[in-house]
Amino acid sequence: MQIISEQRLDDGVLEREFTIGEIRGILWTPESASTPTPLILLGQIAGPNGGLRSPRLVARARHTVAEGFAAATIEFPGSGDRPGSAVTDQARTDLRKALQAGEPVTDDIVDRLILPLLDQAVPDWQATLDALLTLPDIGGPVGFSGGVISIPVRLAAVDPRITAAVLFAGSYVPRSIIEQARQVTIPLHVLLQWDDEGNDRQMALDLFDAFGSKEKTLHANMGGHTGVPQFAGEEANRFFARHLK
Repeated sequence: MQIISEQRLDDGVLEREFTIGEIRGILWTPESASTPTPLILLGQIAGPNGGLRSPRLVARARHTVAEGFAAATIEFPGSGDRPGSAVTDQARTDLRKALQAGEPVTDDIVDRLILPLLDQAVPDWQATLDALLTLPDIGGPVGFSGGVISIPVRLAAVDPRITAAVLFAGSYVPRSIIEQARQVTIPLHVLLQWDDEGNDRQMALDLFDAFGSKEKTLHANMGGHTGVPQFAGEEANRFFARHLK
């Protein structure tokens, strides 16, 4: 792990940009922390509104630190300088055509869109977690928040260091990931926008039903993809406070 830049922000946040091999990321921590801080991994969204410096992601990170946690994110496979996947690019084109034509999105499209991403993103997150947990100001437990929902589902299924997660139901989910969700037993808080224009609501409900967790909460609100009300985020913070502090 190499720290390539460091700055102190005006709200008491220490921001460090880092690389781990070809993985690029940012770590935000409370500048005044005197003991190792619980860590929340922040998932990114795909597409032009994503990226390490997207306003929504940075706002989430700074709010997370204000609540007493460390926050970290890494660059999405296929974004920035990272090479994309021809299979995923074609699947994205096929998805767009299906939606524009009012046709159903097939399992084949969803698999080609999501599964290659998981094969790269989940090991990336594990390598990042390996490195971050060696830092003296970072400690467990570890949570995951947001991003493409299939990534934390698989990560939580294969990595016991993830102890709680806030999931954003707003992306297509392969059937194999719905099956893998049965292995996920950590506490979960799932946010669902009922009128999300890009979300298959029934797929989100099927995924929630499949989770093997004894503690799982579905927090559904009316509105589109970016209309999550502020109080829903505040409830997610209380969830992390219960399980990570």
